[in-house]
Amino acid sequence: PHTGGGGVAFRRGSGSFSLSASAHQRPERRPPAVLAGLGFLTHSRSLSQTHSPPILAMIRLLLLACAVGAGLASDVLELTDDDFEDRIGDHELILVEFFAPWCGHCKRLAPEYEAAATRLKGRVPLAKVDCTANTNTCTKYGVSGYPTLKIFRDGEESGSYDGPRTADGIVSQLKKQAGPSSIEIKTAEDLESFINDADASVVGFFEDSASSAQADFLKAASAMRENYRFAHTNTEELLEKYDIKTKGVILFRPPRLANKFESSSVQYTEDKFTNAKIKKFVLDNIFGICPHMTEDNKDQLKGKDLLVAYYDVDYEKNPKGSNYWRNRVMKVAQKFLDDGKKLTFAVANSKTFGHELSEFGLDAATGDVPVVAIKTAKDVKYVMQEEFSRDGKALERFLEDYFDGKLKRYLKSEPIPESNDGPVKVVVAENFDDIVNDETKDVLIEFYAPWCGHCKSLEPKYKELGEKLSGDSNIVIAKMDATANDVPSPYEVQGFPTLYFAPMGKKQSPKKYEGGREVSDFMNYLKKESTHPLAVTVEEKKSKKKKRDKEDL
Repeated sequence: PHTGGGGVAFRRGSGSFSLSASAHQRPERRPPAVLAGLGFLTHSRSLSQTHSPPILAMIRLLLLACAVGAGLASDVLELTDDDFEDRIGDHELILVEFFAPWCGHCKRLAPEYEAAATRLKGRVPLAKVDCTANTNTCTKYGVSGYPTLKIFRDGEESGSYDGPRTADGIVSQLKKQAGPSSIEIKTAEDLESFINDADASVVGFFEDSASSAQADFLKAASAMRENYRFAHTNTEELLEKYDIKTKGVILFRPPRLANKFESSSVQYTEDKFTNAKIKKFVLDNIFGICPHMTEDNKDQLKGKDLLVAYYDVDYEKNPKGSNYWRNRVMKVAQKFLDDGKKLTFAVANSKTFGHELSEFGLDAATGDVPVVAIKTAKDVKYVMQEEFSRDGKALERFLEDYFDGKLKRYLKSEPIPESNDGPVKVVVAENFDDIVNDETKDVLIEFYAPWCGHCKSLEPKYKELGEKLSGDSNIVIAKMDATANDVPSPYEVQGFPTLYFAPMGKKQSPKKYEGGREVSDFMNYLKKESTHPLAVTVEEKKSKKKKRDKEDL
């Protein structure tokens, strides 16, 4: 502690905290541990009758220091290049986040990750590695974007964590990882309990527990345990119940999603039981015609051409109402799937996925009927403009136009600027092709977020770069708010700012800029990469410098 000026300052790690010595000055918010400490201090005022004021003040000071320290404690382990390998091997199972302090996605994940670590404390540890300070570890494990989450078992990398990034989702996924990959079922009651779940269940039935078929089933279960539920049994009674002689696999769909359009279970029909074939069987059948998309399973549905009907889906409070609209989606979906059309269907709660509705421009949709949108594997979006009809005809017309290529894609875009004559051109989704994909120009484009501190720091330097190159007709310096506009393929933006260079004649192969962020860094890069020699506006730069010098005087 350092004192002076009537206050007390504590330093812990890289942070510092000041506490007033006055009992009347109270911060608006305190961690629970701090509140507990202050409660004890209030109680201790009675000690003032038997202890001198300096001693009592010291006691209070020490208790406050402990309280502040307790309030700051984190349940996420911090690993470095120096101790990563040693500490990772101490745990049978551990989840590690590789992050960068400036990364917006990392900042949004942080409170969820911390909450999950607290809930899993003593069961599955969570750790993090700052890749800006520990480059060796991050390079070794192939980290190329942030945040990257990986699962380690007994000191060895087990695979990427691709599950939900909410506290609830992380806890749920890691509990599955911590238990056996496949639960052993011994009685009919155990089996009934297992398959009566909100998610689909995959059960292996084997006469011989030492068979190669069971071994391959368990391998498949181990590989897919993060996302799906597996169990196996060697009980003769259960094999007989499902008419299985020596070996079999059955996928049971969630009872609450039962419907007349598909069977409640699907049986594995291949002659050979191999790890690869079992995994394919699961992936082909796990969701059925139209699953309920949730935070837990959304990552398994994304990456496909996906149609989602958003409405007040709630299988806990209103299963009948939830299935009412789902059945209408399924009726139409089955017609197109039977015709060989390729599209994945799902229903989702409009409040849970409000951020997705915003991406489709459907934020204001508050009606009782579903709103429907399609997002392809290439991130092309389509929105059903006609209101969903109870007979399904509106959805049919929408799908017919989709498969016939008649739909106009939806672009989330700010309005095209009326004036765009500044040194840095403003790009929105609607004019992206006109500016960035102009084959006669080299373009350096920054994807930014208005709230991003690093973007704000870059802004004056980026503007200066634009001014220096304003006289060069072959090059464009541009920027786009990636939070208000769709970022087209092949551009990938995982953090802010992200910069790309799109040279003439190579617009489908832009180069991600990885250099420094000073004007000189950009200039050196562009001198090397530009199609034509740069034409630098020197005089304009000199005049601006003279003007600033005069203002400083």
